[in-house]
Amino acid sequence: MTNLATNLLATARSLPEHPAIKLDDYVVDYADLHTRAAAVAGDLRSRGVDPGDRVGLVLPNVPAYPIVFYGALLAGAIVVPLNPLLKRAELEYFLNDSGMQIVYAWDGGSDEVSQAADSAGVTEIEVPATGPTELSGIPITEPVNRAANDTAVILYTSGTTGRPKGAELTHHNLSSNASTTAETLIEITADDVIMGCLPLFHVFGLTCGLNAAVRAGSTLTLLPRFDPAKALHVVARDKVTVFEGVPTMYAAILHSPAATGADMSSLRTCITGGSAMPVEVLANFESQFGCRVFEGYGLSETAPVASFNQPSRPSRPGTIGFPVRGCEMRVVDDEGHDVPEDENGELVIRGENVMKGYWNKPDATAEAFVDGWFRTGDVATKDRDGFFTVVDRKKDLIIRGGYNVYPREVEESLYGHPAVAEAAVIGIKHADLGEEVGAAVALKPNNQADPEELKAFVKKNLAAYKYPRKVWLVDSLPKGPTGKILRREVTPPSNA
Repeated sequence: MTNLATNLLATARSLPEHPAIKLDDYVVDYADLHTRAAAVAGDLRSRGVDPGDRVGLVLPNVPAYPIVFYGALLAGAIVVPLNPLLKRAELEYFLNDSGMQIVYAWDGGSDEVSQAADSAGVTEIEVPATGPTELSGIPITEPVNRAANDTAVILYTSGTTGRPKGAELTHHNLSSNASTTAETLIEITADDVIMGCLPLFHVFGLTCGLNAAVRAGSTLTLLPRFDPAKALHVVARDKVTVFEGVPTMYAAILHSPAATGADMSSLRTCITGGSAMPVEVLANFESQFGCRVFEGYGLSETAPVASFNQPSRPSRPGTIGFPVRGCEMRVVDDEGHDVPEDENGELVIRGENVMKGYWNKPDATAEAFVDGWFRTGDVATKDRDGFFTVVDRKKDLIIRGGYNVYPREVEESLYGHPAVAEAAVIGIKHADLGEEVGAAVALKPNNQADPEELKAFVKKNLAAYKYPRKVWLVDSLPKGPTGKILRREVTPPSNA
């Protein structure tokens, strides 16, 4: 049996009274998590949900999420996680595109889900943070048999071009990636407490947080909305041993006044992904809190973990390390041939973590694969020691006067300035050069720096064609649901 929910059943039998999920003082042990998920599965079956049918989750990081998630899997349904901050029109697209029958929503949320569900003809079930009540049907305690290549989850991509596409992740994709994460990346056991501040509707939080914790029997302590001071409090209160976050979360904690004197002594391992981690932020976090930070790489389409700096192997800040177990990576040119060491090319991936395809989009699926290798759209290099480094997204490449400028390199230089908290580098249309390099910068609290100073700082460290001629200060930068900075939403001022 390959059903991902088998991991929950196994852990509930071996560690029934061990805490599985925490939300402040509210605790769900593994036996209770399994019992309540089984009741949800039975209720879904009584509502006509059969194996392969789609069930939506529009929930924040609350105990109801893992209860419903594993309940749907026990019933053999396909889970469609969605961001609870989405608006009606966005939700309508996902509900219609996935063809879901039922959508679960938090009863403390907005009316957007109700309106979208009504328009799409989907049954909405509102649940409190602690989980569904008033369930009917006979509980399904044993996972419905699913084949390895059966879809377990449809995760919609961010849709940087056109409509978002639903990546079909199989039971084998997710199960193997959770095992790889638990056993080789963060090396967790039942003694570990994992910080659950990454959204569970995002593949990073779902696999490396929830599914890895259930696989290992660890405790996942939830934070519904990321706040650096609250995160520091939870780490100290719950003796968190593993922190998982995107780079902006690490930067926010470092810059938080609450970080001074904070008890982070329980932390042993931190992992980061989702976007490039500035080397300066990584080094400062390790120095201040005395723990290791490992950077890696993944995508919704790869379940997500594809490569990582791993505890058992040499680590190199600024890189994404080596391919994980069961995964292969190459750097290729436009014809699909391997490029020489240290030269730029497109990163391609194949392995047991790679999706089966995009939901109901055979043309997009065919375009995404070349001879069995998934095209990531990321520019990368591989050095003589085997370390991979992501240079940037191909779509974010700036071509200034015929020269290629990769935003990440310029951003790294800006992060080296002591006053800079966040930076986003974009291309600005230019009549003569094609594009000019621009940078939006947010400063650390109580720090000062003007645009000319920042330009000069980067100019000293990068070639003349790379440094930003346009720099403007902002209070904050636009971010996605995980806290990843969204370059595509950065808009230069009219005088830039």
